This record gives sequence, C-alpha cells and structure tokens, in this order.
Amino acid sequence: MAPATPAINEALVQARVPEAKHGQKGALVAQLCSATGKSRATVYRKLQIATVRPQRRKRSDAGEVALTRDEAKLIAVMVMESMRKNNKRLYTIGHAVDALRANGAIRAERIDPETGECKPLSTSAIARAMRVYGLHPDQMLQPAPARELRSLHPNHVWQIDASLCVLYYLETTNPQEMGLQVMEAKKFNKNKPKNLKRIEDRRVWSYEVTDHNSGSLFACYVFDGESAANIAESFIAAIQQRGEDPFYGVPFILMMDMGSANTSGMFKNLLRRLQVKPIAHAPENARATGQVENARNILEREFESGLRLKPVQSLADLNARVARWLRWFNATQVHSRHRKTRAAQWMTIQPEQLRIAPSPELCRELLTHTPISRKVSDHLRVEFKGAQYDVSGVPRVMVGEKLMVTFSPYQDNAVLVVDQDAEGNELLHTAPLVAKGEDGFSLGEHSNVIDEDYRRHADTQADLHRKELELLAMGATTLEEAAAKRKAKALPLGGRIDPEKHIVEATLPTFLPRRGTELSTTTRVAQAAPELLTHFEAAKALVAKGVAMSPELLGTLKNLHPDGVPEPEIDALAARLTVRAGLRVVGGGQ
Repeated sequence: MAPATPAINEALVQARVPEAKHGQKGALVAQLCSATGKSRATVYRKLQIATVRPQRRKRSDAGEVALTRDEAKLIAVMVMESMRKNNKRLYTIGHAVDALRANGAIRAERIDPETGECKPLSTSAIARAMRVYGLHPDQMLQPAPARELRSLHPNHVWQIDASLCVLYYLETTNPQEMGLQVMEAKKFNKNKPKNLKRIEDRRVWSYEVTDHNSGSLFACYVFDGESAANIAESFIAAIQQRGEDPFYGVPFILMMDMGSANTSGMFKNLLRRLQVKPIAHAPENARATGQVENARNILEREFESGLRLKPVQSLADLNARVARWLRWFNATQVHSRHRKTRAAQWMTIQPEQLRIAPSPELCRELLTHTPISRKVSDHLRVEFKGAQYDVSGVPRVMVGEKLMVTFSPYQDNAVLVVDQDAEGNELLHTAPLVAKGEDGFSLGEHSNVIDEDYRRHADTQADLHRKELELLAMGATTLEEAAAKRKAKALPLGGRIDPEKHIVEATLPTFLPRRGTELSTTTRVAQAAPELLTHFEAAKALVAKGVAMSPELLGTLKNLHPDGVPEPEIDALAARLTVRAGLRVVGGGQ
C-alpha cells in the first residue's frame, strides 16, 4: 500500500474517528472519503496505521484453562499416533476430541459461572489449553535441543554418507543418449515404474565425505547403490593422497548412519585394521551427521546443476570432474564457522595428526584379511609372510602360546598383534621386524654378541608366575632364600602337606562277598623238567648230607644216573647209598 501523504494524515488525525460515539463513525468515514478521494476500505486501512489505539485490556481469565492435563495428554496421543512419517496429521484436534468423547475417555467441559451449566469446550479452547500444558502437536514436533559437536583438529573426525542422485542417470547403452542424462519428471515418475526399473542399475549414487574440523569435502560417484564394496572403495579413495589436493589421510573417528553397508563386517574390518573408530549415530538422529548431509545439497546446487551444460561421458569422467571441482571449492570458498577456506583450515594439521594411508592394494587386502595364528618362539618372535617379528613388547606374552597376527597398515617393517582387553574390545600391538645380517643372525637389539652383550628379555608372565610359585613352595621371601632352602633339600610347603592323608583318612565302603562259579578247564600247566646235577655236584651234595663217598659208591651213582642226577632225588639217593654202605660194612665183619 502506498504511503499516505501529509495532507491525508492530517485529515485522518483531525477527524478523531476512534473517539467518535457509537453511530457517528460512519458519517466521519464518509466525510474522509469525500475529502481524500479514497474508498472506505482504503480510509479504514490508513486509519489503522495513523491512529494510536489504547492497549487492549487483558482478559480477567487469561491463562486459566478448563481442560485437565490428563485429557490434554489423551488428545495429544490421538493426534501424534495418527501422524505419518512425513508429519502429516491424519487426526485433527477436533477429530480426536470427538472420538475420545464418543468413547467416554474425556469430558472436555467447562462450567458456565452464570448458569452453572456444563458446556463442552470449543476446539480452539482445547487447542489453547494444550499449548498452556506444552502438549500441542506443534510443540511436540519441535526437535529436542542439541549440543554442539566439536572436533579437535583436522582428520580427527570424518563423516560419510551415501546419496542417490535423484536427477540423473548415466546412459551407457544407447549411442544417441550417451553420458549423464536428466530424469525428466514427465518420463520418470511414480506412474511410470517401468522407466525407473529400466535404468535402475544405471542410476548414479554418490558418497560424500567431510572433515568435521575444516569442513573439507570429498565425493565419489558409484553405481549399484549403497553397498559394503562401494563404501569401502569410496573411503579408500578418500584417504589416499590425490595429486595436489591437500585433503587426505586416515581419520581417527568416522561418523556414519546405521545402514547395513556401513556397519558390515567387511567395512568394519577395514576400519579396525586402519585403527579408525566407527561411530554410528542413533536411528532418526540424522542431524548428528548434518555436515555431510549438507554436503549433498552443496554438490547438487553448485556442481551437479552445471552438468546439463557439459555432458558427462562415463563414470570415470564424472569422478574426474567432481575431483577438479572439489579442489577448487575447498581452496576458494570461505567456511562460515572458522572464516577461512576449507583447505586453509585443513592445512593447520600437525604431523602426528596426519596418518598416511597404506596403498589401495593393501587397504583392499585388509578388507577381508583374517588374522593368522602364529606360535611364539623361544626368542619371543613370530613368523609372518616369511619374516620374523619381535613380540616381546606384547603384554602377557609367553613362549609357546599362539598370537593372532595381521598386516600393519602404517609400517612396512612391522605387523600387528590382535589382542582383546577385559571388556572384549580389540587391541592392536605393534611387533617390529627382526632384521637379519648376511650371516643369518639377528641384528641390533634382537641378539647378543658373545662376550659383549648380556641383555636378557624382561620377565614374561610365565617367568613372574614361576618365581611367585617358587617363593610359595619354599616358604621364602626372596629368591636367594628359596634357592638356599632348595639346596638344603627342604620339603616343599614346609612339609605341611601329607600327600596320602586323604587316602589314610578316607572312609571306604564295606563290600558284601559275592557268590561265584568255579571255572572248569581241561588245560593243565606243564611242569618244568627238574635240574640235573653232574656226578661231581651230586657227590658233593651227598657228602653234605652225611654220606661217606667212596669209589665204589661213586660207581654206583654213575650206574644209577648215567646222564646226571635230578636234584629232587638227592635225598632219596643219600638214604639208599647210606643203607648200601652199611650193609657192606656188616658183611665185611663176618
């Protein structure tokens, strides 16, 4: 509306329309219309601007509500539960009130102070009461307050997200339409699903990566949608040094959503090996990664909007062009937070904060590589890929145990030993390479030169336990005291333990005798043949039994036993020869 002239303003003020009594305002407005040449509507509008009105008196019952809080909660539940994902409300407040009243769940009434009559509250009064209680759907749909998220330095925290390019697809089969094509609304819409199905495998997706501290951007276009392979390849491309682009390196933390591809075992395996901590934000909390969500908007508005003017021939061409645009964008566009270009802020990174990524080939091997079990040798070493590595620095390491070993992504001359802490979290310990000389001996601190070095390994857990047990066994406080007691043949544990006490004091059960059956057999045990004594041995035995041997008795002995005398027959033979000798003595006397 055009501003009023000074003459019109003076006429409006002098007319004093707001001060006129009831029934006189119409005549004053008609006079103003005639004097100013304006219509009644215009005069009324200008009066609203030019007239100073007294402040409206506040209602005496302002702030008072008749609706109870419990009823307001039920109405809010009805409205909120009927809401779609796009926040469209299927139940209005009036609809919800009608349904709840019909079910006897609420009364929503007020008492008329003049008549004492109960009257139902109007929908507007109910809505006002819900606002007073803080339960109005408009209030319930407001987001919860958020805390600002801060990163400490460039490459401290990155964010990554996948997006479907809703406006483009890449044509690679039709020669007449090669390159990136615009998805026109009249050709690709919900009423023509076949057209969408036809180009489903050619629709372009992008992975956006942002450095939270500097705001630097990286993007990579892929086919086949959101998958573990695509996010892994995009992340590997982002951490590599790319020519003159200053934004690279391995972050310490990676924030992402809870998509199955992002949290897949393969991608998480890569992050663990690169010592990157993944943080997946809670469901329905996309604002936690709002920076990378905004990166998609920047790409669409400032890069992809110009693709129609210069056709893209292939996916490689598209990625080359976006890489060139990203270098320009990061180097020239000032960020609203730190008031510097993104590249300038990223360049404040310190050497210990910039972790150089391993080669893409090693990164891809880390995706699927499973740590290998290796046995610890007497020298506290393990073998991996044809080389030896020193594991003496691994906590609680012991000779003969097995360790899980894998590649070290940041050091060519080391491996990682995969361990777990008390909570089951994965721990990685670095084991350096054992360098060898031309003679095959280990060099440096990994070996001792004879008669020059007398270093020894620090006590392992097994060594510490052995010493502890030795002190306990000998009842000593020092190892020297334990050795002295051991040399003096002291009994272990001071002889207090009787190893047979449990046997002696045991109460054994009493067993009743069991009836058996005799075993009948025809088998007999063969008797051994008696030992034969020579004639000299037999004569000697006979003399010992009191037989006075003579040449005649010796001849008799040989006649009786020409092959030797059985030892069991010595007694019988002694009695026989004694009788024979006695007869012969008697016969001689006659």
